[in-house]
Parts: sequence; C-alpha cells; structure tokens
Amino acid sequence: MCGFIGYINGTTKIDHEQTIENMMNTIIHRGPDSGGIYTDEKVTLGFRRLSIIDLSDVANQPMYSADGNIVLVFNGEIFNFQELRSELIAKGYTFKTQSDSEVIIYGYVEYGVEFVKQLRGMFAFCIWDKKRDLQFIARDGFGIKPLYYTNHTYDQTFLFGSEIKAFLPHPAFIKELNKDALRPYLTFQYNSMDETFFKGVYKLPPAHYMIIQNGEMNIVQYWDKKFNAKEAPLENYVEEIRKTMKDAVAAHQISDVKVGSFLSGGIDSSYITTLLRPHKSFSVGFSEYETMFNETNLAKELSDTIDVQNERKYISAEECFEALPKIQWHMDEPQSNLSSLPLYFLSELAAKDVTVVLSGEGADEIFGGYSWYKNSNKMQQYEKVPFGVRKAVRGVAERLPKNQYTHFLVKGGKTVEERFIGHAIVWDEDDAIKVLTSDYQHGPSVQSITQRIYDEIPGDDDVTKMQYLDLHLWMPGDILLKADKMSMAHSLELRVPFLDKEVMEVAKKIPSKYRVNNNETKYVLRQASYEELPEEWAQRPKLGFPVPLRHWLREEKYYNLVKEMFTADFAKEFFDTTQLVHYLDEHYEGKANRCRYVWTVYVFLVWYKRFFITI
Repeated sequence: MCGFIGYINGTTKIDHEQTIENMMNTIIHRGPDSGGIYTDEKVTLGFRRLSIIDLSDVANQPMYSADGNIVLVFNGEIFNFQELRSELIAKGYTFKTQSDSEVIIYGYVEYGVEFVKQLRGMFAFCIWDKKRDLQFIARDGFGIKPLYYTNHTYDQTFLFGSEIKAFLPHPAFIKELNKDALRPYLTFQYNSMDETFFKGVYKLPPAHYMIIQNGEMNIVQYWDKKFNAKEAPLENYVEEIRKTMKDAVAAHQISDVKVGSFLSGGIDSSYITTLLRPHKSFSVGFSEYETMFNETNLAKELSDTIDVQNERKYISAEECFEALPKIQWHMDEPQSNLSSLPLYFLSELAAKDVTVVLSGEGADEIFGGYSWYKNSNKMQQYEKVPFGVRKAVRGVAERLPKNQYTHFLVKGGKTVEERFIGHAIVWDEDDAIKVLTSDYQHGPSVQSITQRIYDEIPGDDDVTKMQYLDLHLWMPGDILLKADKMSMAHSLELRVPFLDKEVMEVAKKIPSKYRVNNNETKYVLRQASYEELPEEWAQRPKLGFPVPLRHWLREEKYYNLVKEMFTADFAKEFFDTTQLVHYLDEHYEGKANRCRYVWTVYVFLVWYKRFFITI
C-alpha cells in the first residue's frame, strides 16, 4: 500500500525534482518507508512506499522494465500476482523482484492495456510508456483505491495521484472551490459526483482506465458490476460463497508483514476474522456510552471463542471533535459519515501492532445487507394495491401536513428510482436549497445524479436496482473513501476480501430472492457463514458504526463549539446562518433530532476552513 503523485509537464519551467518532492511530502503518511522520483522532459512521477510484499529496496518505486522504457507507480495489491507471474515467466520474462508491481509492468508489455482485466486486487497505477509516448492510468473495479486527476492549471500541466492535497504544492495548480458540489453533498453526506469539491479535479471512476497519448485523453470502462441472476438451488450458491470467500481471504492475507482484522459484533467482520484467524483483532467503542454504543464486548466474545487476541479502545467526544480537522484533511473532500470517527481511531489502534488489516466492507452492497433493501411488512401489503392507485394517493398526501402517515403514502406511490438515492439521505433536498445562499443552489439535483445509474439497468427488480446504485455511488463515494483515507492516515493497509473480483462474479449470479427476502437481508451470505460462525453471529442484524452524536450535541461544550463555526463570517458565504443556528437550537433543546443536519454542515465548514482558510 502506497501513494503516488505525478504530472505531465506544463509549459512553465520549474524545478521538477523539488516540486515533486514537495508534493510527495503531503502524502508521506501513505508511504513512510521510502520515496522515489522519476522525471524527464515530458513526465514527472513521485512515489511513497509502505512496504508490504518484498520488503527489499529492489522493489522500490518508481519501478522500471529491464530496458528502461516502461516506468510504473502503483498503489495497492494484486492478489493473483503469483499466478500471473508464473504465466509471464513461462513466456520468457525475467523478474528481478518478488513484488506484484513488476507483474504489472510485464503484463502490460505482453498484453497491453487489456492486461488490466486480468488483475484481481485493489489498485491505482500509472504506466509511462516512453517509446509510445503514452500514459496508462487505471483504477480497480470497485474503487477501493483512490485516483484523482486534473488539468485545472495555469500552464497545461496535467496532474494525477492518490490524494488531492498532493496537487496543492504544484505552482500551476489552480485551487478553487467547486460551487456545484455543496448542494448534493448536504443530502448525500459525501461527494456523489465525478468532479470533486475542488473545481476541475475529477475522480477516475472505478473499473475504468485512462490513456493519454498525442495530447488526447480517452477514458474506457473495462469491467461492469451488473447483476445477471441465474436460477439454481440455494445450496449451490451457499457452497460457492463458502469456497470463494475462503479463497479470497487466503489471497488477501498474502503479506511479508503482520496482518490483523477489524472486528465488530456484526456478521461481515466476524466472518472475515473467523476465516482469517489473525493473531489480533481490533475494536472500538465510545466512553460514557458503553451500554448504548458498544459492540466491543461482542467482538471480545467472538475473539475468545476462536482464540484470537482482541485489542479495544474507548473513544470520547472530546477526542472526536479535536481530531475532526485532521480527519477532514485526510479525507480530501468533506464527508460527514459518522463512522469515519471510530474508523480513524480504530486504524490508529491497529497500526500500533500490524501493518495490514482485513475488514468487512462491501458485503452489504453485493449480498443485499442493508435494511432499506427490504420493505416493511406494511409496505409489502400496501404494494399489492395497483401502482396507479398508489400514485394518485401520493398526489393527495403530498398536499397534506407532513407526518408518519403521509410519509408512508408518499413513499408507497413512488417508483424505486424516485424514492431511493442510497443510504444517506441527510438533508431533505428542499431544505438544503433553502439554507444555501444563491451562488450554491445550482448544483445538480439528487435525482439527476442517481438517474444516470438507474438508466443502465432499466429491467432489473427493485432490490437489484438499489444494490447497483449503492455499488456505484455509496460504496466508492463514502464507504471505500473513508476506509482508504482513515487507514492510510495511520500508514495502515486495509484490505476488503468481500470486494474481490471473484466474489463479485458469484454474487452477480444470485437471484435477489436469495439476497433479500421478506424476513432477512443478506440471506444467502448468512447461510454460508453457518459453517464458520455460531448462529447468533450469523443472524445478528446490521448495526453499522453507531456514534452518540445526538447526545454530544446536547452538551453545552459541543453546542457552543458548533455554534461558533455556524456564526463565523466565512459561513455566511454558503449558508443562511440564522437558519443553521435555529436547527442547532432545536436539537440542543430537544425539540427535534437535527444532529445529522447540523453535523453535515459543520463537517463542510471544518473542511473548508482547513483547506481554504488556515492552510
């Protein structure tokens, strides 16, 4: 696990070695073990290394082909590299290292850009092919590893790399806020667009590669995650999952350094930990709220059962608020998912003992684990009423005062495309527009962002549509972003075996009735886990990473801290601050639960202050 930064040289004459050194220093947390630079008249590359496989200096990057014509910088791990290496050796290639990086070089030499389709792993990389004057930049199929790019510069410099903050030291980079990003952020709690909060800076989409040659850029999708259900007995899928998950965990534990696991009380991390049997597992809870927001006892109980040492930490509100500016700095863009807080401290805890951890991200998206994929019993009954009737009732309900009954009737009269935008509906979109100043009201609508994804799968059932949307928005934009940024903040490599290419190929075939039914989510995965887990763990409902924010914001200390930010002069650029304070007061006085409204705005202001005011 590492980080890289690079650029195609612009027209301005600068000291490229010093510039790339300055850029590399901003991401030293991603690779504290060593650094390397390559520069020529066209391209400059910088690399920071966290040594995981082949710890020798010969495996340092940038890495070169034997003839020196191919230069590689690569962040991630290729879990089938040994198999690919053997195939390339059989074709006559000679390797000087035991690393997966060198496999990418000679795989490209042999097969060209199509070689990316053979990779099983988490990765972002750039190959500079000197002879062809070609840059080949690629990102893994799920978006586990980040990759940003921009030509928003003064002199036609083209920048790319693992983190946006690494662009800031380049003298040609134009640092400018993307005004269109704030409106949808308030609803989603993360940036759901390809363009980031920095104007002109984009994320390369998962499962895509980019070719830059002769001054032209071409972006190509090389893999898709569309479900293609095939009818077969449930037992067939249970056995396939068991076999594939064992194989995936075995592949994901390949390392020349110590490997541990994150462990909560839920099925996903429990299944991974039980298959892995690491020396240590790691868990966090919240001090003063142990009885309400604590899964560490469950994690300790499972660890004892399988004879794994469990390390635990309890986090305070003071620690979370104090760390928030640093968390948002590492995140690069504002992201108000509350689970980022415990994940930051969990990564800090694990990094004291291990360099690699396995975690359970991805199981919910590919196997159907979220509660919102399953309608309530009442909604299941109501959906037996013809849709045309329900749509008419919705029209009436929308004109009535808002309450739980009208909400039910409105929801029941909407298609899945109209009502489901993913997990995080924080701000009601109308409320978001009203609280924003005029310059920030014109970003894309929530539905315009989701509809382009729904349009790819018009004939799928509702459960599959929701999963597909989450796989393309929620997972890369929120879940995997925080997993990467919070772990790498502590120089810790986080691996996610559920998001293995082979596991996804199994999941694609499973009919939705085996993923989500009237009684359970993640049904087929639970059945598969019985072989490894006690039934009470296999059946445990998803809790997520609960954080006692609503209680903290009713304490005077944190109320005043947030109010100070809401009433700061710079906040008036973006928001109706009187309305913000009104929401904050409502929550503080217990009149309404406004904690997510408050927190999402507060996080944005903390992020903006860190990047645009105090940097």
